[in-house]
Amino acid sequence: MAATPQIIRVIDLETTGNAPPQHGVVEIGWQDVALGPDGRWALSGEGGQRLVNPGRPVPPLTMAIHHIRDEDVADAPWWHDVARPILDPWPRRVALAAHRASFEEQFCTPSLTRGADWICTYKCALRLWRDSPGFSNQFLRYYRMPEGLEHERGLPAHRAFPDAYVTAHHLRDMLNEASVEQLIEWSKLPGLLPRVRYGPDRGKEWHELDEDALETFAQDRDIDIRYTAQVELDRRRGRQTIPTPDRQPQLF
Repeated sequence: MAATPQIIRVIDLETTGNAPPQHGVVEIGWQDVALGPDGRWALSGEGGQRLVNPGRPVPPLTMAIHHIRDEDVADAPWWHDVARPILDPWPRRVALAAHRASFEEQFCTPSLTRGADWICTYKCALRLWRDSPGFSNQFLRYYRMPEGLEHERGLPAHRAFPDAYVTAHHLRDMLNEASVEQLIEWSKLPGLLPRVRYGPDRGKEWHELDEDALETFAQDRDIDIRYTAQVELDRRRGRQTIPTPDRQPQLF
């Protein structure tokens, strides 16, 4: 009898806002990526999505993004009744994944995930595909044109299953370039930005900056900018960067 393949389950959430407990989940989508007998990763199964009653009104601001209305979720189950079976397909699951996973992690707490590790495909894209002009889920979709991605199945954007389906193609390609352990390690660190985001040096690569500019960026309020500037300073000074805890501000 063939062994059950290991999977990483890609998750996408649509919510009423950017942070619990003030905000709740209105939809969860998922798509598995499995390790094949040939040692390559590929999408597995049909995935799925479930509407969720958030227990509060859906604000117009978020309805304008995902188009899920109060009446659409009025009879849907509650989050804690839906979450565990989807987030914890034990024992096959080796990790969970999402694009900008720190957002999903706020709602998918360790008690619901059995303490699963997460892979952030945004942070891993910053490392693996540094030449990309952008790193959003949808930008990478059209910039990279992942093999096998069915266009209509990945629509509409900003709904839970289509977004998870697109992210799963990015994850598949990442897993075929780097190990699960490496992707998890990168995901636990702040993002390593390929280029400067703003100011007179916008668009430059970090090695092009002088040390005064790097020292200024190393004090920036954005943790990814601080971390990236410090990595470059430490590289020049022959030191190893001390990992910084990930406390990235969240956006819904």
